[in-house]
Amino acid sequence: MSGVVTAVSSNGEYSFTKPNRDSIRLLAGLGVEGDVHAGVTVKHRSRVAQDPTQPNLRQVHLMHEELFAEVGEEGFEVAPGELGENITTRGIDLLGLPAGTLLRIGGTAVLEVTGLRNPCIQIDNYQDGLLKRVVGRDETGNVVRKAGIMSVVREGGVVRPGDTIEAELPTGPHRPLDRV
Repeated sequence: MSGVVTAVSSNGEYSFTKPNRDSIRLLAGLGVEGDVHAGVTVKHRSRVAQDPTQPNLRQVHLMHEELFAEVGEEGFEVAPGELGENITTRGIDLLGLPAGTLLRIGGTAVLEVTGLRNPCIQIDNYQDGLLKRVVGRDETGNVVRKAGIMSVVREGGVVRPGDTIEAELPTGPHRPLDRV
């Protein structure tokens, strides 16, 4: 399974959106260099309030560009970085990957998929009604989260738009993604 990076984004300040960059540098065990969510322990404000010593399983946020077209059909305009992701992708089924998948990006970077982004009310603050488009329920009542996946950096490197992404599935039984 493979895809391509269409945009990279980072922000050194707490803000819902992240400006696009020409490149980002991933730091092993930390996340995106200079990004507010980089670190060994949790950085998301609500998680810090619960327990600031929790490991940071949300170092790098990836989102599939195909979601933008999907919500666009319902009248929402969303561009890369606007929902807070660090890496925007195309052509790879991020939501279908099992936990523990390794994503090899560009020449040296390796991310390990940890889980699904748990969308919050900030998405509705950004565009009213958008939250219901990126999180909902399937026909059996199970929660479906579409706002991307979270990962940790196993091997650092520079990531740029146009870089290829190769997914290496874990051995053994696959664990479906859950929110992190």
